Amino acid sequence: MAFLTFYPVLNFSQSETKNNQDDSDEIFCGVKNTAFHSGEMVTMKIYYSTLGLYVGAGEARFTVNLTRFNGKPVYHCVGEGNTYSFFDHFFKVRDRYETYIDTSDMLPVKFIRNVDEGGYKIYNNVTFDHNNKYKKGDKIPFDMFIDDEIHHLYLRYEGKENIKTRYGKFRAIKFKPLLIKGSVFQGGEKMTVWISDDDNHLLLRAESPISVGSIKVDMMGYKNLRYPLKSLISVR
Repeated sequence: MAFLTFYPVLNFSQSETKNNQDDSDEIFCGVKNTAFHSGEMVTMKIYYSTLGLYVGAGEARFTVNLTRFNGKPVYHCVGEGNTYSFFDHFFKVRDRYETYIDTSDMLPVKFIRNVDEGGYKIYNNVTFDHNNKYKKGDKIPFDMFIDDEIHHLYLRYEGKENIKTRYGKFRAIKFKPLLIKGSVFQGGEKMTVWISDDDNHLLLRAESPISVGSIKVDMMGYKNLRYPLKSLISVR
């Protein structure tokens, strides 16, 4: 019953990114879930075919409900499959797949697989950590569409450090983005960028050589940030 693994993927792929939020309970942090909602259940009957005859061999059930995981709201998606008792003599199946999906970004946070297929048993219990742990020098790839072309670029992670700007002193995360050579900026990793080391990831400073001379950009003020600016050490 391997299709139990793929069925949720077909549904989850319908979730789409939204730039503007509304008041719907199905929209979380810019990601709109258009595939399903809590309380859905689908039941399917599995048939075995031999000599042109189709015999009912088992059932599969899919459910999704809202619950909490580590204090956060999540979708608990369950796929179960089993053969009927009379078919167990030929090939017994008792499968259960569970996925917990964070409602804020539709990313899986926990996956459980507990299967017994003809005596072949597997149990997996996986918790996902989406807080990437980058090492200094790692590249973080992304694509940018500009001038009617798609450019494959990256940010090179340069570690963390304290930085003094025109506004104040901050704990910061340092990057070097790969630039496209143009009339102003030189290509390559010539620019350096610092963002706040907190949940805002606010741009604090950018420095780069240009065709003639160099530029420096400092953050001089802010308001209505979503999170407290915990990276601020002191104001200048």
